[in-house]
Amino acid sequence: MGGCFSKPKPVELKIEVVLPEKDRGKEELSAGGKGSPRAYQGNGAARHFHADERLPAPHPYPGTQDCVEAAVCHVKDLENGQMREVELGWGKVLLLKDNGEFHALGHKCPHYGAPLVKGVLSRGRVRCPWHGACFSVSSGDLEDFPGLDSLHKFQVKIEKEKVYVRASKQALQLQRRTKVMATCISPSAGHSGSTNVLIVGAGAAGLVCAETLRQEGFSDRIVLCTLDRYLPYDRPKLSKLPRARWPPGPISSRHPRQSLDAQPEQLALRPKEFFRAHGIEVLTEAQVVTVDVRNKKAVFKDGFKLEYSKLLLAPGSSPKTLNCKGKDVENVFTIRTPEDANRVVRLARGRNAVVVGAGFLGMEVAAYLTEKAHSVSVVELEETPFRRFLGERVGRALMRMFENNRVKFYMQTEVSELRAQEGKLKEVVLKSSKVVRADVCVVGIGAVPATGFLRQSGISLDSRGFIPVNKMMQTNIPGVFAAGDAVTFPLAWRNSRKVNIPHWQMAHAQGRVAAQNMLAQEAEISTVPYLWTAMFGKSLRYAGYGEGFDDVIIQGDLDELKFVAFYTKGDEVISVASMNYDPIVSKVAEVLASGRTIRKREVELFVLHNKTGDMSWLTGKGS
Repeated sequence: MGGCFSKPKPVELKIEVVLPEKDRGKEELSAGGKGSPRAYQGNGAARHFHADERLPAPHPYPGTQDCVEAAVCHVKDLENGQMREVELGWGKVLLLKDNGEFHALGHKCPHYGAPLVKGVLSRGRVRCPWHGACFSVSSGDLEDFPGLDSLHKFQVKIEKEKVYVRASKQALQLQRRTKVMATCISPSAGHSGSTNVLIVGAGAAGLVCAETLRQEGFSDRIVLCTLDRYLPYDRPKLSKLPRARWPPGPISSRHPRQSLDAQPEQLALRPKEFFRAHGIEVLTEAQVVTVDVRNKKAVFKDGFKLEYSKLLLAPGSSPKTLNCKGKDVENVFTIRTPEDANRVVRLARGRNAVVVGAGFLGMEVAAYLTEKAHSVSVVELEETPFRRFLGERVGRALMRMFENNRVKFYMQTEVSELRAQEGKLKEVVLKSSKVVRADVCVVGIGAVPATGFLRQSGISLDSRGFIPVNKMMQTNIPGVFAAGDAVTFPLAWRNSRKVNIPHWQMAHAQGRVAAQNMLAQEAEISTVPYLWTAMFGKSLRYAGYGEGFDDVIIQGDLDELKFVAFYTKGDEVISVASMNYDPIVSKVAEVLASGRTIRKREVELFVLHNKTGDMSWLTGKGS
């Protein structure tokens, strides 16, 4: 809750959180170390915590010294379904009326700081206009992703036809609330060779899984291991590029400053102290090379073995590389780590940059480098950028935006050779025989699931190396779950079609569902995919799953980059994309999440007769 509450007493945990491989003592994590983890049942049929182990939620209003209260409006000022921002002196609050009741919440989305008053209020929750995160109006809790934190919920009372809001000053300034979490009561000392939950991969899926377990009261050992040198960080920002440093925490600008040259600590999703406080152990530079599902044991590259009771596989993907003559020359990169991104920025400054691949990563990098490099060229096999994803017309409109910003395109061709001078890249030779000057090259031609270590494990992989899971994120092996970029899963609102959706938001949702089912809660994945990209200060938003679309219906002006595009298959809208048309994508996402089908004929009538951009037809309001 977001009222005035007493400061909880600190809990001291003797847990080492960040353990780089080179620093792990053999006595702490010995290969032969045996322990007796207090495991929950092998089939996941029972939780391993008791109700009295949960941390009590502090009372929201124990005193008045740190609170502010004010009348913010008349009861008749808001109709059902309406929202407005109101000022309390120490900060703003989102006031809304839903089903006849007033609610007051934090007014900014904790993810990137979007003003929620411009979002969508529907089905007892507020959906962010920028990236689709959803928050309960009754509690402020985060219900759908992206992001990690919830909103503060403030006290509302009605007196003499006036609406009063009472809130803590601290909550008004923080604009985010981390859910109460259990603490670890079985620290690693004494049985370092075993853990209750092992999470392989510390991206969004792995981190959300660990946090969800703690939020649900799980108090046994959790180990999160990653190939990275760093604590979990906001990987999408590596290509969504910076004009300045981007500090962690709430921001007020419309678009988060992009982060190609940001430092790892600036990208961290949680500070080091968070992991220590909540007993989530992070093993960095730790590579799992085999998984023994019969004996429930993971083997690391350095020989260390770790027994587990429940396992989440969230290894992510590995970027594809060029397979051409000269592929090993210097200054050719895939953007995988902060070091990669920083080196690209440094090498491109005032020089010639070539980007191979006109997908999201490639185009984001190209957009940023126009401000730094002498020249930027993009090489792509398709006719237009984003063609398979956004279609020909939208792709061409975005291509024109790039050309107007000095980007040169080489379409319907690919790289045949990388030429070097003294070992460093100097030219990119295309199959069209064109030679392009290049001092640095970024390759963004897709990725493959990083699941090679599972080939002999007995855990099923499909022909492309993805891990198939059911709607509860379970693999074919009991007690083994998988989430993130490396899985295929049944997409509920597309008739449970098995799909792979490597979106940041989807990884969050899958991580939570996996955690819930480790605790036998029988949760199912049902989120509507939502993604975004930012180029030249303009944001493109997208919701749904548009693979196989057979028509595109566009409302607005593509030349002005103010439009919404509905992607249809047969008689059904299966996805939507927009620029400068908020909150239409969040509105469509909310309709799809409700289970309602949007028909192609509805959209055609809207485009034919509606010149004002009114979207009330989507939610059944208006004509």
